[in-house]
Amino acid sequence: MDGSQNTTLPSLLKQNEPCRTQFMHPENPHRTPYNFNRLRRANPDLNPFIFMNQHWKETIDFANPEAVFQLNKALLLHHYRLDTYALLRPHLCPAVPGRADYLYQIKNLLEDGFGRKNEQENTPLRVLDIGVGANCIYPIIGAQGLGWQMVGVDICESSVEAAQKIIAGTEGLAEKIEIRYQENNANIFNEAIKKDEFFDLTICNPPFHASAEEAQKARTRKLGNLSTNKQLTKSEKQTQNFGGKANELWCNGGEALFIKRMIKQSISHKKQVSVFTTLVSNQSHLAKLYKQLDKAKATRTTLPMTIGHKQSRVLAWTWL
Repeated sequence: MDGSQNTTLPSLLKQNEPCRTQFMHPENPHRTPYNFNRLRRANPDLNPFIFMNQHWKETIDFANPEAVFQLNKALLLHHYRLDTYALLRPHLCPAVPGRADYLYQIKNLLEDGFGRKNEQENTPLRVLDIGVGANCIYPIIGAQGLGWQMVGVDICESSVEAAQKIIAGTEGLAEKIEIRYQENNANIFNEAIKKDEFFDLTICNPPFHASAEEAQKARTRKLGNLSTNKQLTKSEKQTQNFGGKANELWCNGGEALFIKRMIKQSISHKKQVSVFTTLVSNQSHLAKLYKQLDKAKATRTTLPMTIGHKQSRVLAWTWL
């Protein structure tokens, strides 16, 4: 846990244990190696992309966008009991293991007493996903994996339509997930949270980049790291293994400005939400975000996350 936080909950110190900071959350169902026998049965379209590596273990080429999509589709079908899953390209492909880790980290945070617990123990948590995206990944994991009641909002009409189609593809899922269109892209919580509405938790995976050019450079680096062939063609450099449209990958001001707007708007809704959270990709942004939260007299904490070689963190705050 970050030493500069102002929460005093002793049990949160468990977040510093090696299993919490160096590996996936211990409750994450994707923490163990992929069982390709089960996954190929769940999604036969994955089978052509599975091969035996030099260590005689089954794997896929993670630099191949179609292979990555079919793997994540298989994970959703197998672990989250979906009847079907289709995603319009080039929307952001759901990276299931990392998304699940975020939610399990937050689950423990609430269980440890951060913010106010739901007053009725048998009532599912109500969770708001800011920027749900076309893949609808967080609501699916929250509803099917954790039993939460999910609401997702997005500023992109095509994303909203795609997410609604995914929900309609599985019987009973519409009773657990609601998708809303956010018409004004300057709003984050404003209008997304209705009058007299209450949420136990908000989640967000904000756009990382400040411009299309910055997103393209990061995409090229990522593909180069994944590919065994470092001499990438021009078309390969323009391909991202997880895809993504403009509003999913970048926004004016990038991650830092987006989260600062989120904190500012959260003040107006602090009586309607127990705990606000967001992923923070760039650690250097934390100092300014902490300063803003301290000025607003919010209680905050930071949870480290490690998915493979990627370091990230969850920033959470509350006034309750």
